[in-house]
Amino acid sequence: MSNATELIHSIPVDPLTGAISVPIYQTSTYVQDAPGVNKGYDYARSNNPTRGTLETIIAQLEKGSVGIAFGSGLAAIDAVVKLLKSGDEILAVDDIYGGAFRLFTRIYEKFGITVNYVDTTDVANVFNAITPNTKLIWLETPTNPTLKVSDIEAIAKIAKANACLLCVDNTFASPALQQPLTLGADLVIHSATKYLGGHSDLIAGLVVAKEKELGEKIKFIQNASGAILSPFDSWLVIRGIETLHLRVQQHCRNAQVVAEYLETNPAVDRVFYPGLKTHFNHHIAKKQSKGFGGIVSFTLKNDTEKAATAFVTGTRYFKLAESLGGVKSLLCHPAQMTHKSIPAEKRRAAGVADSLIRLSVGLEEAADLVADLEQAFLKLKIEKENFELTLSAVKNPDSGLVDSSYNCRQGFQSRRGSRILL
Repeated sequence: MSNATELIHSIPVDPLTGAISVPIYQTSTYVQDAPGVNKGYDYARSNNPTRGTLETIIAQLEKGSVGIAFGSGLAAIDAVVKLLKSGDEILAVDDIYGGAFRLFTRIYEKFGITVNYVDTTDVANVFNAITPNTKLIWLETPTNPTLKVSDIEAIAKIAKANACLLCVDNTFASPALQQPLTLGADLVIHSATKYLGGHSDLIAGLVVAKEKELGEKIKFIQNASGAILSPFDSWLVIRGIETLHLRVQQHCRNAQVVAEYLETNPAVDRVFYPGLKTHFNHHIAKKQSKGFGGIVSFTLKNDTEKAATAFVTGTRYFKLAESLGGVKSLLCHPAQMTHKSIPAEKRRAAGVADSLIRLSVGLEEAADLVADLEQAFLKLKIEKENFELTLSAVKNPDSGLVDSSYNCRQGFQSRRGSRILL
């Protein structure tokens, strides 16, 4: 059975009514036949049929035993970290999602859980960084936002040899492209807000455990901590999963076109996309994934926050916003947005430059997206030329570039006809 067919038919028909769409059980509690005697449900924090269906679906898609749904991706991460205790250590990928970094450093380090950040693209770095206290290896692959790729299978062997868990954030790839549990991971997490939901209309997180015993521990944390996903949002994620394979295919195709265009643009310094042969671990991405995803990042030769800000505010189809994985193309400037909570020195050391821009390539026509980027680069070029013209005019007032008369309110008048304000 193909991946697409399996994905579609993992969503069940309602056995009670035959409804082809999963029903939304919008209830907080359930009537019992007698104290402690019920139909499998007693309180909606503990369980809900709609949420339970989603949890079964994601477990099937990731080839795991137990799925657990949370109110956000960070709530899912939080539940995994709660498996640890004071004195334990996390070995985490250095180019980590800013929200995870904030949770690890600002919340859990004060409870005695330490975090060691490592470039996991080289397996030797992981091997050398393991300590007797390491209880959890935390991977994102591809990472957010520099699209680093780590060898899940090789790192899983190191984790098992050292009796620690391996958790892989599979948000960027989704189970349509990559199934980390089949490569040896113990846990997979998703921000289902992104590709699984796929329509930028919900906030959700998912955890999938390979083994039932581990899944039951996460399930206990879900119930005890209460960060559950609502029935309606559960239904929205199920609705998104129905078209996941089609959307991801188009995201991948468009992203490849955009990445190849960016490689040719003279204003671009570096392009980060696993589908490019120039990508550091392209061969590993090709081995462990069925595609390369819909996220492309790049840096500018003018490596400044100012230049990046000018670019991200100059596009038409790429909308400036947090998040990713939706139908519409989005872009963001991580240094000022998603990764603002990470100290600048640490951020730069992990490869997130001041000018780095992340694109979430949507489902529009690829040619239109390239044209949008091209016009934004043109605006950037014109702005740079005007700035250089201004500097030249100030340094050489007799150059003829500006009128000799200067009005403090109006600025210089360029010979090109544009106003130059100082």
